[in-house]
Parts: sequence; C-alpha cells; structure tokens
Amino acid sequence: QVQLVESGGGLVQAGGSLRLSCAASGRTFSSYAVAWFRQAPGKEREFVASVSRFGLTTDYADSVKGRFTISRDNAKNTVYLQMNSLKPEDTAVYYCGADSDYRNSYRSVRVYDYWGQGTQVTVSS
Repeated sequence: QVQLVESGGGLVQAGGSLRLSCAASGRTFSSYAVAWFRQAPGKEREFVASVSRFGLTTDYADSVKGRFTISRDNAKNTVYLQMNSLKPEDTAVYYCGADSDYRNSYRSVRVYDYWGQGTQVTVSS
C-alpha cells in the first residue's frame, strides 16, 4: 500500500512559477513510476509528466514541455513538479499517481495503482 499526498498548489499570476510535491509513504517508493495528471472543471484527467523509478526517464505532455520539469528524490520519498511560465490554461487540480508495473508509456490514467487527493493550481491572467 502506498499513500500519496500532494502539496504546493495555489494562486499565481500568468508567467509565474509553482513547485508541486508528491510525498509518498508505505512501501518502497523506488518500486513505482510516478506521474502528474491534471483535471480542469468539466474535463477529463489528462497526463502532464512522468518519471521512472530512479529518475532516469521522463516524459512530458506537449502542452507543458519546456515549461515544466518532473524530478524525484527517493531518499525523501518525494516527486516534484516544477512549473514555470504558467498560463491560465494550466489551471486545474493536479494529482500524482504511482504505478508498480514496467511499461513503455505512463500516459494512460487507467494504469495507476494509487492516487493522491489532488492540489489546486489557479493561474490568473
């Protein structure tokens, strides 16, 4: 069992930055690939970024590539999402998910074993 807790969301002006954290407790954190997803009101949950078990491989949605950076510190059982040059369309609830299987891609919302409760990010224009 893994428990995930997101933090770091808030209200920021367009062009600003935020750093989200996903803290894990429970079983060995390095056994899981971790991803960030987001969900805006009335929309489906969408992939943002993923990081492999030891941080060697990352993947980003085209909409955030070059602006967001995902990283992890397994010693602290935490995954981060550094978000720069934020836009109003980045406004959403951001969730982290953990997946124990090895896959070619972690972009599907259906593969995740565990989810956090989410943290709200609001970008004003």
